[in-house]
Amino acid sequence: MAEVRKVEEVERVLEKIRPALKGHQGELKLVDIKDDVVYLSFEGGCSSCPVVDISLKDLVNTVIKGNIKWVKKVEISQQKYDLGQFV
Repeated sequence: MAEVRKVEEVERVLEKIRPALKGHQGELKLVDIKDDVVYLSFEGGCSSCPVVDISLKDLVNTVIKGNIKWVKKVEISQQKYDLGQFV
């Protein structure tokens, strides 16, 4: 039951962040919660945005850790494209 509560808490915070991402056809998906570490993934327009690594990851980390006290760390993956396939 505690894990369900943690998922609900993280989803509530993500719902505050998602509207800004949707304006850029992006999404932030909860992948897993393990040992109080939250694993997220940027998808859609955010998956190929160069700004995500610089500023958005820090913002998401700050918002989640600032709103949910049990979170030790936030890990965010971003799909990378292999441009070599086009050369």
